[in-house]
Amino acid sequence: MKNLEQLGLKVLQSLDPERAHNLAIKALQMGLVPKPRSRSFPRLNSQLAGLTLPNPIGLAAGFDKNAQALNGLAACGFGFLEIGAATPVAQPGNPKPRLFRLPSDRAVINRFGFNNDGMAQIALRLQKRPKHPVIGLNLGANKDSHDRADDFGRVLRHCAAHLDFATINVSSPNTEKLRDLQGKAALSALIAGVMHIRDDLKKPIPIFLKIAPDLDTASLEDVAEVVLLNGIDAVIATNTTLDRNGLNGPHKDQKGGLSGAPLFEKSTRILAQLSNLLGEKIPLIGVGGVSDALHAYEKILAGASAVQLYTALAYQGLSLVPNLNEGLEALLEKNGFSSIDQAVGTGRGRWL
Repeated sequence: MKNLEQLGLKVLQSLDPERAHNLAIKALQMGLVPKPRSRSFPRLNSQLAGLTLPNPIGLAAGFDKNAQALNGLAACGFGFLEIGAATPVAQPGNPKPRLFRLPSDRAVINRFGFNNDGMAQIALRLQKRPKHPVIGLNLGANKDSHDRADDFGRVLRHCAAHLDFATINVSSPNTEKLRDLQGKAALSALIAGVMHIRDDLKKPIPIFLKIAPDLDTASLEDVAEVVLLNGIDAVIATNTTLDRNGLNGPHKDQKGGLSGAPLFEKSTRILAQLSNLLGEKIPLIGVGGVSDALHAYEKILAGASAVQLYTALAYQGLSLVPNLNEGLEALLEKNGFSSIDQAVGTGRGRWL
């Protein structure tokens, strides 16, 4: 199976990146995925914002934007999945090409611009979702919306019955002026509106907030204050970055959000700073540059209760997921932790 996966990756990496991604979704729809080894990981069981996770390894939003491959992804060993981003109305996103590999940097730059099938079509697919694992939806706003803040609530109301959590995404760099919603007043008003809709649902679900890695200290302090005041259930740190320092690939100057290995230190530092500001009041999910068990472990030590990945899958394949779980279980055991909860935040000081 490993040889087949390596062959498949080699073929996909020879193709245009977006075409390769679409083929990967098709393969998952057909069940052509590596089945993880059947093994339990007692140290990896945890609770996140009231959700029970068999392990802390999650799929980040953007991989399965349209909820097309949930059954295939459910078989890969993830502890939770985040799909989307979904907007009220379907939109094509930005012009192609809009996805670029940087193999020498183990990175990717994208400027998709919330291309998706819209909340109605995504909700229909979510109705047929597998029961496990935990599944959430990344909420987005249409590019031409007259009230972007309202868009988040509209998507939540339409899709919530089929979700375990939802994420407010104001941190994508690929929709013009979207990040302006991270300002203190705008963010507080936006969250309050989404929470009002959440509280009126027949089945209220946890609401997460996804932030950018490019926030300065004052802005991060504002975010911490806003999430505490408005009852956000967890924060995802972080989205992609606009920073291009240290890149070597031929596409390094393409516009868009950078993800992958170069993001690891920047996103982990933001994670640790936010953990320091929030203490144990709100759980954090670490994302950005996770490509092995040591990276996942470092995110946990910096303050994350769970982690997400995406870009590393393009270079290593879906067998990375069980490998991360096995490696993380071994690292916790080696360092004397009987559970993830015991390790969360214990190495935060290294990043402050």
